[in-house]
Amino acid sequence: MSELQDFEMVDDHAEYRPTGELSLAQAIRLIASGIAFARERQVKKLMVVTLGLAGFQPPNVIQRFNFIHEWAQASGHSMRVAVVTHPEMIDHRTFGATVAFNIGFASDVFTSEEEALTWLRSVG
Repeated sequence: MSELQDFEMVDDHAEYRPTGELSLAQAIRLIASGIAFARERQVKKLMVVTLGLAGFQPPNVIQRFNFIHEWAQASGHSMRVAVVTHPEMIDHRTFGATVAFNIGFASDVFTSEEEALTWLRSVG
């Protein structure tokens, strides 16, 4: 990949802000491509802002399990990934965060960019 729309280097991290009316599967693949793009550029901290994505319902447990594994693979387990999304997309039981932790994928989900940046910067 030579370029990725909606991807930008900002200070000590990168930001990816995909947009569009997509299916959940399309959104998952788009985010995975952004993560892989960042990894190829040796980015260590990535904030993915999904607030511009629409067209799908919150994922179920199986979908969460699968996309966390897909995103972890795309990251090469070599970066921290903070995802910013709408509150209704976040599982209050933190299933996705638990899966990520269990497979060694440094990732978490937030409802604000400020919280996401604080988390990204919490580790050098």
